[in-house]
Amino acid sequence: MQKNQEGPRSLIRIMKLLEVMSSHGESITLAKLSLLLECPKSSLLALLRPLVAKGYLYHENNYYRLGPSIYRLAADIISSRNFSRLIRPFMEKLVLLTKESVYLAVIDRAGQCVSYVEGIESPQGVRYTAPLGSPRPLYCSAAGRLLLAYEDENWREQYIKNVLLKRLTEKTLTNRKILKNELLKITDEQIAVSLGEAVPGAAGLAAPIFDSNSKVIAALLIGAPINRFKKNLPELKKMIREVATQSSGILKS
Repeated sequence: MQKNQEGPRSLIRIMKLLEVMSSHGESITLAKLSLLLECPKSSLLALLRPLVAKGYLYHENNYYRLGPSIYRLAADIISSRNFSRLIRPFMEKLVLLTKESVYLAVIDRAGQCVSYVEGIESPQGVRYTAPLGSPRPLYCSAAGRLLLAYEDENWREQYIKNVLLKRLTEKTLTNRKILKNELLKITDEQIAVSLGEAVPGAAGLAAPIFDSNSKVIAALLIGAPINRFKKNLPELKKMIREVATQSSGILKS
């Protein structure tokens, strides 16, 4: 009977382990995990090793953090819950208010980019368009910088340290110090702006969507021709903040 319960008990421990790491947000040591889970280190190691081997966890310098496989799994789960379907009515509202194109973006840690998973184009003749699934760099796109700003500190710092800051346009931000300051500003204002940095002549404005645990899981993005965008920026900021807050509310209910 004891052997039959070992499998379910290990599974429950793994689920609790992932819950703790998700809520903790940053890298964590074996000792702290043992303390938080009230589980011996030897037992924890037996769980951690296969999770690291399969990419669900990442282990470096005695610290553990969530790995790319768990984020892909999370993306699949979000998809299965029709996340885009839940958010789309708010996107439609934002298009109606702004008359600009609106996209839903999520971070791809493994690819170190941001992807558009849902979109509604502006009704105006001259508009910003992007195919769904198209990647954008984290360091110079509005949605990318916003989601990067809310990533855990260790991952964010490693990204900034190692990423090639390629100049995509004449306006692309390629200074690491300025990028760090911009990310601090984004978390303070809960909004990100990119003016012709990722795509020539196009501008973006992004705001965070929070889940029930107050974690940022996606970005709501307004894309527009840069001249029209600059002219309407104060109003666009007000409208995207309002709709992003409403979008977060549906996930917390």
